[in-house]
Amino acid sequence: MGLIVADKGQVHFDVLSPCVRPSAVADSASRATASLDPEAEFIPRPNIHSDFWSADRG
Repeated sequence: MGLIVADKGQVHFDVLSPCVRPSAVADSASRATASLDPEAEFIPRPNIHSDFWSADRG
């Protein structure tokens, strides 16, 4: 398994084993909380604060 913490705190969790095969993933049951502009060049950075998950900026 691999864990990467990227620029501005994005976290990527990967399985790095050759024994694991990709599988289908069901569509999300909930609506996205951030709007995605179809004209935008990049996906926006997360901007929702969670008292549990968000890092302290102080």
